[in-house]
Parts: sequence; structure tokens; C-alpha cells
Amino acid sequence: MNLFRLLGDLSHLASVLILLHKIQTTRSCRGISFKTQALYAAVFVTRYLDLFYRFVSFYNSVMKLFFIASTCYTLYVMKYRYRPTHDPSIDTFKIEYLVGPCAILALIFNYHFTFYEVLWSFSIFLESVAILPQLFMLQRTGEAETITTHYLAALGAYRALYIPNWIYRYLTKGTVDPIAVTAGLVQTGLYIDFFYVYVTKVLQGQKFELPA
Repeated sequence: MNLFRLLGDLSHLASVLILLHKIQTTRSCRGISFKTQALYAAVFVTRYLDLFYRFVSFYNSVMKLFFIASTCYTLYVMKYRYRPTHDPSIDTFKIEYLVGPCAILALIFNYHFTFYEVLWSFSIFLESVAILPQLFMLQRTGEAETITTHYLAALGAYRALYIPNWIYRYLTKGTVDPIAVTAGLVQTGLYIDFFYVYVTKVLQGQKFELPA
């Protein structure tokens, strides 16, 4: 594992911890999209089915189990423990417009037309757009708590750090994963507007507010 991959994984881990910290300390799910969390749960479950038949490393297995468990736990607290703090009237993105096309893409673009490989491709495509309900919700409200923006920034940085990881792998091993790279570039691109506001406002000590 190279440094960029490790930093990407740590950024992903940080994003989950920040999210859980925000929910537990504020005892609220305000500003968090349940639909985005549900999509991420689908991403992790479909991608990490190899836990049942392939062992890569202890680190790899622990990280996979953590992401599945933490996302399912987040869904649980949003659905039951802190349900009154979540406003479904602003979390209205139609996720079927994401799941359906991603499933079709997975059937067309995969490396082997097998059950596990198709699910892996589906998870890659779905992850690239899973943040859209959250960004749509942010667009509707026009603002967000600072800690919520830190969560989104860490999540965006995770995928952005995979870009130099892919370049490093190509230069050192001559390998490239066109499915993961294409989806990763799309995912990173979705964060551009958010990162602009985050850098120019939040990191300057101002409240996160989208331009009118």
C-alpha cells in the first residue's frame, strides 16, 4: 500500500468518525442526508462481499467491517434514536435515479460477468454519486453546521487522494483500473463547488453558506 492510498483510507475513516462525533455530541442528525447514508451502506455491503471468501490482510478486513458497521449504525440512529431531528421534507432526492443507472452500468461495464464482479462494479458506480442526496440537501438549505462541512470535506478528500494513488500505481506497476478511475473522477468532480466554499469560508472561520 502506497502513501496516497493510506492517506485516502485515513481520510475516509476520519469522515466517518467526524460524522458519528457530530451525531453523538449534538444528539441530532440535522443536516445529514439519510438517503446518502443508505446509499453508502449499499456500496459497502455490495463491495465487501469478498469478506466471506477472500482474505487480503487484517487491516483490509478490519476497515471493511468498520465501514459496513459504522454506516449501518448511522442509519439506525437516524431512523430510531434521533429520528425527530431528521427532516425528510428536505431530504428528497430520488435515489432510484441513481441506483437504476448504476445497476445498468454495472451489467455493461465489468471485468468478469459474474455475480460478485457485477456487484463490485455496481458499488463503484454507486459510490461515485452517493453523495448527491447530501449535496442536494445542502443546496436546498443553503447552509450547514461547521462540523458537517468537516465531514463532507474529509469524505471528498478521501476520493481525491485516490487520484495520485492511481497515478502512482500506473507509474510503478503499469496497472490502471478504468472503472474505478472514471467513477473516482466523477465523484471528485461533484465536490468542486463544495470545496470552493469550504476553503474560502469555513477554513477562514466563517459560516458555510452557499452563494444566493
